[in-house]
Amino acid sequence: MRERSDEDLMKAWADGSMEAFETLYSRYRAPLYRYLLRLAGNETGANDLYQGAWEKVIAARRKLPKGAPFRAWLFRIAHNHAMDRFRRQRPESDLETETLAASSPGPAEEVSTAEQRRSLVTAIQALPADQRDALLLKLDGGLDLDDIARVTGVGRETVKSRLRYAVSKLKKSLASDSTELSHEH
Repeated sequence: MRERSDEDLMKAWADGSMEAFETLYSRYRAPLYRYLLRLAGNETGANDLYQGAWEKVIAARRKLPKGAPFRAWLFRIAHNHAMDRFRRQRPESDLETETLAASSPGPAEEVSTAEQRRSLVTAIQALPADQRDALLLKLDGGLDLDDIARVTGVGRETVKSRLRYAVSKLKKSLASDSTELSHEH
């Protein structure tokens, strides 16, 4: 049996199908939460943003623009919600290292990867906001260039440029961190 598209599920949900909502929610809860966790920098902030974003999605469920991809629409709502919240209150500056770990490493890996995770977290946090946002939408949201452009309200080429600069800065930052670490030992 063919899996239903997000857009078909969205239409069914708008028409009252809770099963369609549950399917959409289960598809997007993890990537949306990861995105908001990295933006917020802590679980408390991410949980608040996550709940607020889904509340806005539920309220707007009958307003998905015709032909718009659900994933981009969902992340745009979450992005706008987060940016509104950040404008009202300054986000915490310390991003917990756990937010970038896909799963907990074993004890043997913890020592070797803890410093790498801290370096990556620090490097991502040091990116300019527009580059960091584009990168997180790509990594956590799984959005393509066109969808990131829709979410952030800029052109596709601007998104490409932001991602290219972000990746370049991360590579330089992480390379200099590993060089410093090797000279310390």
